[in-house]
Amino acid sequence: MHDVPRQLVELAELFEGRTRLVEKLAAQDDPLGSARGVIRELSEEEKLEALNAHPAIGARKLSARSAAEQGTGGDPAVLTELAYLNQVYEEKFGFRFVVFVNRRPKAEILAVLQERLERTREQELDTALEELVAIAEDRWRRSSP
Repeated sequence: MHDVPRQLVELAELFEGRTRLVEKLAAQDDPLGSARGVIRELSEEEKLEALNAHPAIGARKLSARSAAEQGTGGDPAVLTELAYLNQVYEEKFGFRFVVFVNRRPKAEILAVLQERLERTREQELDTALEELVAIAEDRWRRSSP
């Protein structure tokens, strides 16, 4: 039997908060391996909760992991445009823009955001959830010995 409370804490760190998704994953023997299947079974409200737990790209208040992944600084014009398009994105889709930054510069992320704004809500919800899992998998790989 696995240690569910400890697993909850670890998963909450990987997914930026204790959401319904994290609670359901903690009950799995292979939480990250089953993440995509668990996400398919979530209600729309639970999917949005998981996405909105993530900080916005370029936000000032970030978890230590997000800050390290997103990097510091950047061209002020790019940061301003990111902030603006994050707002446009949230207004259009009703949830936070989530992208696996993978240490790419903010200018590159800006291009990804501009491209993703052209999609349908359904396409974007699927993509954002896939990115959410990719972030968690990368964080897990980086924290494992």
